[in-house]
Amino acid sequence: MWVKKRHNNRFKAKPKPAERNQETGLNDGYYAAIDLGTNSCRLVVAQPTPSSFKVVETFSKITRLGEGIINGNLLSKAAVKRTISALKVCSAIMDEYQPMIRSRFVATAACRRALNCREFEEAVKKETKLNMEVISSKEEARLAVVGCMPLLSRTIKRALVFDIGGGSTEISIARVTDTGKTFIEGFVSLPYGVVTISEAFPAREMTKLAYDTIIERTHKILQEFEDKYQISEAIKNQEIQVIGTSGTVTVLGAVHLGLPRYNRAAVDGISVSGDEMEKVIKRIKNMGHDGRCKHSCIGKTKADLTISGCAIVESLCTFWPISEITIADRGIREGMLLDMMHHQKNNYFRKDGRYRRFLRKGYRNGNKKSGSD
Repeated sequence: MWVKKRHNNRFKAKPKPAERNQETGLNDGYYAAIDLGTNSCRLVVAQPTPSSFKVVETFSKITRLGEGIINGNLLSKAAVKRTISALKVCSAIMDEYQPMIRSRFVATAACRRALNCREFEEAVKKETKLNMEVISSKEEARLAVVGCMPLLSRTIKRALVFDIGGGSTEISIARVTDTGKTFIEGFVSLPYGVVTISEAFPAREMTKLAYDTIIERTHKILQEFEDKYQISEAIKNQEIQVIGTSGTVTVLGAVHLGLPRYNRAAVDGISVSGDEMEKVIKRIKNMGHDGRCKHSCIGKTKADLTISGCAIVESLCTFWPISEITIADRGIREGMLLDMMHHQKNNYFRKDGRYRRFLRKGYRNGNKKSGSD
């Protein structure tokens, strides 16, 4: 169960020292993960359980770190200031759960693209004491897959996972072996996400031409991926489960359910048919900008981004014969937590106490402590 605690309670009890849980092989302490994206900064603090983990606190703030990055490939001073302010909150929250067993803080597309990324990293380190790790699109795709794998049906061995970010969109094909291990067959990264699309087409209401341009461009990029992995045939034969994760996808799920306000428990893990997804996208488009601003599950901060994301989702649904999409309110942060806990557990059960890598052959990216299990 996900729990969001108040982190401004000065009388909050200090966490107990971590003790070894013989059932999980892990310390009953705390793990933390930060996903710093082009649009938002998100933190999760969790404890391991026998089958997964229990979230004890979360924090999320829209910072728009990548605002304006399409003009000059630089992080703006205003965006950096907003983001560091959010990271200070993350740091303060984590201080309440020290000593931490393990933590990882990653930054994605905006920082990969920014020419002044190094200066940003140094500023973050100086003001928050956090060491941000700028990960590749390959590692971003892998973490999203790891985070979403608990939603994979036991009767299906392959998954198409798409993660719509603010500055890029990762699409992966993953397979589960007979022994239960997960590996990624391949992935493709679209060089745009909801923030960069909304800035490339800044009109208050996206035109049909702009919307169709996104779909056409996406189809061209996907064609090579399709040719290599023959995804259409596998989806048609129901051999692949399609899982979508992102703010756009969860908004689509909430609108589909007709929720009066967003509820993660109601949205995470639901399946929406291709026909229903088409209807929801049409409904959101017909709301108009003002209607999306007033909608309780969208609002002003996501009004423009949601339409950009709808264009990407519609691109996938019109390119592949997708009959159903599993909605995931999880992804990179959960992937990091599962990675860290798997490593810790594996290290505990090794007789010689040495560190065992979980990296799959041919899928390494320079982060020696990343896993894909």
